[in-house]
Amino acid sequence: MGVKCGGAVAVVVMATLMLQGIATANKDWSTAAGNWNHTGAGDFWGYRHKNATQRSNKIVVGGSENWHFGFNYTDWAIKNGPIFLNDALVFKYDPPNDTTFPHSVYLLPDFWSFQKCDLRRAKKIGEVNQGGGEGFEFVLKRWQPHYFACGERNGFHCKVGLMKFAAWPLIRWYY
Repeated sequence: MGVKCGGAVAVVVMATLMLQGIATANKDWSTAAGNWNHTGAGDFWGYRHKNATQRSNKIVVGGSENWHFGFNYTDWAIKNGPIFLNDALVFKYDPPNDTTFPHSVYLLPDFWSFQKCDLRRAKKIGEVNQGGGEGFEFVLKRWQPHYFACGERNGFHCKVGLMKFAAWPLIRWYY
């Protein structure tokens, strides 16, 4: 019985020494491509999002597309997240003229209103002339979902023109 137990101890000791030898030979694993423990440079799994900064950002809604009929803003919001508390969403759109339709921005009260483009209880935060030039800013000051939509033509721009999106700002962790 003592021999069998001694053999098991020997196997454990050998395995420990082998692992220690491997770890010593590969001591630089925590840098470069072999980053098996995902450390370094404040990133996670090699991914660091462009909005993950230490300060508040100004984010132009729609990017270079601005705020217009027929652009999928829900898809844009998903691809350009995350959005953080105290970030400012900048809404830019052409003021109404002979060649463009007017646009506005509403803050919808809940998910159901967002899904149905129901503007009855929505709060207008951007008039048709406010989006010209540098546009206007809406700062995300509360940790809650924010539902935005264009309210022109009784919700037609929201329903058919895809002019709606949701944003739930994350808490910015400082490291």
